[in-house]
Amino acid sequence: MLIIKTIVHETIWGGNKLTRYTDSLSKKIGHLYSLISNGEFESEILNGEYKGQLFRKYFDENKKRLHLENYKEMPYVLAIVDASDDLSIQVHPDDAIAKELENTDYGKNESWYFIQAPETGKIYAGCKVRTKEELIEKIKLNKFNEIYDYLDIEKDDYVYIEAGTLHAMSKGSLVFEIEENCNATYRIYDFDRADKNGNKRNLQLREAVKAVEVSKKPVAQKYTNKKIERFYTTQLFKNTGKYTNESNTIECLTIIKGETQIQEYSLKMGTTIVLEPKETVNLNPSDFIVSSPVIKGDKLCQ
Repeated sequence: MLIIKTIVHETIWGGNKLTRYTDSLSKKIGHLYSLISNGEFESEILNGEYKGQLFRKYFDENKKRLHLENYKEMPYVLAIVDASDDLSIQVHPDDAIAKELENTDYGKNESWYFIQAPETGKIYAGCKVRTKEELIEKIKLNKFNEIYDYLDIEKDDYVYIEAGTLHAMSKGSLVFEIEENCNATYRIYDFDRADKNGNKRNLQLREAVKAVEVSKKPVAQKYTNKKIERFYTTQLFKNTGKYTNESNTIECLTIIKGETQIQEYSLKMGTTIVLEPKETVNLNPSDFIVSSPVIKGDKLCQ
């Protein structure tokens, strides 16, 4: 069993809901990374044989034994996201666009589980425009509110964001997020915000227009069954204490409610425990999400 150290990532739209679960005093935490290994951020292991080492080392040295040898790196990223403001309207590339623009093998799909719903009860999701030509015209006229559409959201909703979908979390959302491990995001609109130095964040309009598929719109559903996506499976457990990994690869348990103690480690919201096959963990009754890599595919984007 591995206990993973969380990583704080401050953002312009982040808030203070996650501060109490960290050693940070930051009031602008956008992501509390539960497990990440993408070159920019690298998770550290807190216990056991790999104590003090990066998860990437563990993954590289054990992936063949765990039937994950066809992945270059951990195929997904886990995080809790606190949106104290609207995120930028953005899009992720699909495989073909990622290959063309980023020289990577895969684009990015992602899953959102809403621990708390947004203040408006809506997120930005999909397009109102029907063609790329109409999209380009609206951008030229700075009529962004005529481009993006909305999706109604309630607490406990699960939303799968396919690559090519225009999207953004909105203010008040507290979300457990699983992203495919490709670090390509194209902003199309950022509400003309400026950072503390007065600088506006860069937009990637050319790439965004190329990547967006105007017909794509996600749906919201209740998280009642195991979800099987292309690089990971995911399942919600509520008020559960004991859990055993019955798979033949690793499973990642991320706590989203409750707190427990394992050895000298306090496991709070956002902490991930990695279980190898047949390993069992005893938690105080908690809410957690189990994710596991799908044993298939050949390579993942770097």
